[in-house]
Amino acid sequence: MNEIEKNKYHETKTHSSAEFLFNTYPCSIPIDFPSVPLHWHNDMELIVIKHGSAKVTLNLTTHQLSAGDILVVLPENLHSIDCAIGDKLEYENIIFKKELLSFVTNDITMSKYLTPFFNGDFPIVTHVHMGYSFYSHFVKIINTMDVLCDKKEFGYQLAIKSCLLELIHIMIRHPPKTEVNTKSEKSVDKIKEILTYMEQHYNEEIPIEKIADICHYSPSHFMKFFKNHMGTSFIKYLNDFRLIKARTRLLTTEDTVLEIAGDCGFNNLSHFNRLYKNKYGITPSMTREM
Repeated sequence: MNEIEKNKYHETKTHSSAEFLFNTYPCSIPIDFPSVPLHWHNDMELIVIKHGSAKVTLNLTTHQLSAGDILVVLPENLHSIDCAIGDKLEYENIIFKKELLSFVTNDITMSKYLTPFFNGDFPIVTHVHMGYSFYSHFVKIINTMDVLCDKKEFGYQLAIKSCLLELIHIMIRHPPKTEVNTKSEKSVDKIKEILTYMEQHYNEEIPIEKIADICHYSPSHFMKFFKNHMGTSFIKYLNDFRLIKARTRLLTTEDTVLEIAGDCGFNNLSHFNRLYKNKYGITPSMTREM
């Protein structure tokens, strides 16, 4: 996949200041959005669970996170966030560009530590929880950054950069004790191709033969590959993706249910209503009444 195609799909974040490429903000599922589908971006991200439990996917590996847990997402990593139907998930997003920690001169801290870290060359703990000896220190630094961002006192940006460097120092000093089961880079790139096409064409009919051809797979090989890596069939994943898009439209626009269904790839309203109720437990019309 070339860079132009990737840039059409991967998420971009707007930082609070072009002069300081760092942001932190609270998020809630399903209040802010029904879920966060698989995506990737060029920024570094920390997902801090505040309340509830989350099912997150990082480079096609699933993790269950509870309140207090932290997910570390390196640049270009595929990730998604969801919670059980009827549950409420609250979490904090801390996101920054790796350029925030770059230096004018390529000294040893860049070549030996920071560049390899952001490239994913160091084995790191991506699911940080209370079972790790460095957990308390890790959380303390995050809390410090929250206070710094809240008060914004003179020089707070310097302190935040110091905190981020300290977090990275902790991560490279405490690699996983056991080998982490990660999916191959080739498989992750292939899934990115599939998701890019799906994002661009979810409102159209997407035959299995078409998406398989894009991956240079036979239909049967494609269906097996997708099920093995995503844990569900492509058709179900596509329908769930369309339903997420539809639910967001229902909650944020005044468009009719019929318009939303058609725009999200559902040509049959009864079929859309049935799938929506199966996923969310209520009808699309009832969503508007919440």
